[in-house]
Amino acid sequence: MRKLTLAVTAAASAISAPAFAGDLNVSIEIPRVSGASYHRPYVAVWIERPDNTAVRTLAVWYQQTANQEGDGKDWLKDMRTWWRRGGRALSLPADGVSSATKAPGRHSVTVPGARLSNLPAGDYVLVVEAARELGGREAVRVPFRWGVANTARATGATELGAVSVAVTR
Repeated sequence: MRKLTLAVTAAASAISAPAFAGDLNVSIEIPRVSGASYHRPYVAVWIERPDNTAVRTLAVWYQQTANQEGDGKDWLKDMRTWWRRGGRALSLPADGVSSATKAPGRHSVTVPGARLSNLPAGDYVLVVEAARELGGREAVRVPFRWGVANTARATGATELGAVSVAVTR
């Protein structure tokens, strides 16, 4: 009877445990915007469920040092969607999440599978939101499936260019 109980317990834990340990690779293009007063955008990258509930913030690019205009954290709320869905609860700077703003060009965020080990297999949405002083705000949503190798892409119109997410084995 004891062997049967252990076998059932092992099978139940295998079913409830995430079955995938791949990596998540995100590519984000920040376009060059013409203008006399260009400021690098603040960018937040996070995962949501299809019902728009935030799962995890993967990256936040912002001005991490104070200047004559104040602390860079004061402007994080300009990324309104991220801020409302969990950004305001995040204690920044966060190790492995926080980074400085980025210049125009293609940038990547790689999240090792071990960091997402408690994420159950299923459908999710990668969201990238950018907000720029004296500029605009834009969010790009890229649906993807966690648990199988796949790639998905979307393109922004103003503050963001091409955004892609690749789940690898």
